[in-house]
Amino acid sequence: MTTVGEALVHLLESYDVDTVFGIPGVHTIELYRGLAGSKIRHITPRHEQGAGFMADGYARATGKPGVAFVITGPGITNTITAMGQARADSIPMLVISGVNQRESLGKGMGFLHELPNQRAMLQTVAMFSHRIETPDELPIVLARAFALFASRRPGPVHIEIPLDVMALPLDGAERLPSDAPIPHASPETMAELTRLCLGAERPVILIGGGAKPAAIPLQTLAERLDAPVIATTNARGIMHGHPLLVPASPSLRPCRQLLADSDLVLAIGTEMGPTDYDMYGEGGFPDLKRLVRIDIDAAQLDRHPAFMPIEASARETVEALAAALPERRNTHAGAQRAQQTRDAAWAHIGQRYQSMVRFLDILRDTLPASLIVGDSTQAVYAGNMYYDHDRVGGWFNAATGFGALGFGPPASIGASLGKPETSTICIVGDGGFQFVLGELGAAVDENVPVIFVVWNNQGYQEIERAMVEVDIDPVGVRPSAPDYLKIAEAYGVASQRLANISQLPAALLGAKASGKPYLIEIDEKLIV
Repeated sequence: MTTVGEALVHLLESYDVDTVFGIPGVHTIELYRGLAGSKIRHITPRHEQGAGFMADGYARATGKPGVAFVITGPGITNTITAMGQARADSIPMLVISGVNQRESLGKGMGFLHELPNQRAMLQTVAMFSHRIETPDELPIVLARAFALFASRRPGPVHIEIPLDVMALPLDGAERLPSDAPIPHASPETMAELTRLCLGAERPVILIGGGAKPAAIPLQTLAERLDAPVIATTNARGIMHGHPLLVPASPSLRPCRQLLADSDLVLAIGTEMGPTDYDMYGEGGFPDLKRLVRIDIDAAQLDRHPAFMPIEASARETVEALAAALPERRNTHAGAQRAQQTRDAAWAHIGQRYQSMVRFLDILRDTLPASLIVGDSTQAVYAGNMYYDHDRVGGWFNAATGFGALGFGPPASIGASLGKPETSTICIVGDGGFQFVLGELGAAVDENVPVIFVVWNNQGYQEIERAMVEVDIDPVGVRPSAPDYLKIAEAYGVASQRLANISQLPAALLGAKASGKPYLIEIDEKLIV
C-alpha cells in the first residue's frame, strides 16, 4: 500500500522537485515516510521562517518552485512571513503543511497546534490554499499549483493535509497533464503595438522582475527602438553594461525626468509599485500618457491602468515585437539619453550611497556572475537605488515589496543549494542577521559555500536616520550585536573582520577558495 504521504513525494519527484526545506514534527511525520528513499534532498533550517526564505532563494536562483514542509499551527504561522515576501516578488513557492484531523477542525477543542481556521488565514497570503479532504484530490491540486507557476504570475501556494488523511492509501497516483494556457497578445494587438513603436521618437522601456525570461530579446528590442531601459530592483542584471541601460530606481528624479520627456513607455513585467517607483513617498511620478504595459497578470494591469494594457507573456511579446521592428539608423540618441540619466542619477544618490555602490562593485568584479542576496541593510538600499549587476536574476533582496528582515541569510542558503556551481554572497546587517543567526547551522550542515558579508553599523541605522530627520529622538534602534567572529567560530565557520576596504578582494577570493561557509565582517565606517 502507498500512503498519501508517499504519493506526495512521488508526485513531487514527477514535477522535478529535487529539494524540500522543512523541520519535521509530529504533524508531518507521515509526509516523510517516502522521503528517505526518494531522490529529493531534505534541508533542515533552524526555524520555519528560514524554510520559507530558503525555498524563496532556491526558486529565484533556479526558476523552479521552492518547496517547504511545515507543521500545522506555529510551523505555518512562522512560514507566513516568507510567503508574504514571495507573493510580493512573484516567487513560485509550494508550502505543504499538516492540519489536525478533519473531524476536529473549527471546533476549538484544544488539540495540539490548533488554529481556529488555518486555511482561512493562509488564503489571505497564498495565491490559493487547499485542504486535501480525500486522497484522490492530491494529484489534482498539485497539478493546479504547478499549472499556476507555469502559466500565470506565480507566488506562494498552500496545501494542507489533515493528520487522518496523510496515512490513507493512495495507490497509482500519477502526475496529471496540464494544458493551462499562457496568455498571449492577439495579432491585432501586436500590429497596433508595432505601429506605436514605429511612431515614437523618444521611447523608454521600464523592466521589472517579470522581464527576466525576456532578457535576450529585450536587448534586441531596445536597440531597434533606440530606447533607454530603466531596470527596477528585480530586473537588475538584464543588459549589464549596455549603453542603453539605466540601472537606477524609477524613484530617482533623473529617471522620472527621462520618463516625463518620453513619448512612449513600454513597461514590461513590473507591477509599478511604490517600493520601486516612489521609495521616498514624494509622489509626483510623471503622468505617462502613452504607457504600454505588458504583464502576464490581468489583475496587475487593472491596478495601474495604461494607454495600452497587454495581458501576455513577456518573452513571447518582446520576441514578436523585436522581430517586427526594423533596425534603426545608428543615431546614438537613445544611448545619449541613457548616459545623461545615468550621470544625473549617480550624482543624485550622493556621496554616501556612491561609496556603498563602489563596495558592491568590488563584490561583483572580484567574483563575477555571482548571486548577491541581500537583506534589508544600508548597502542593499544603495544598490537598489543604483547598481548594475552582471548576472540576470543575480541581484535580489527583501528590501522592496514586503520588506522582511532576516531574508538574506536563509535565502542565500537556498540559492546556493539551487546553484552550487555559482558563487553566492549574502549581504546582511548586524541587526537583520540576529533575526536568523541559527541558519548558520543549516549552512554548516549542508556545507553550502555562502559568503556572509556582515555590514555592521551598530543597529538599525536606516531607522535611526529616519527618526532624526523628522526630529524624533531615536528609540529602540541600537540593539546589541554579538561578536560575529565568535558566533562563526561556535558554528565552525571560518571568518575575518576587515581592517580596511582594500582587504575585501583577497577576503572574497579566500572565502571562495575554502569551498565552505565563510563570514566577513565590515564596519560601515570603513566605507562611508
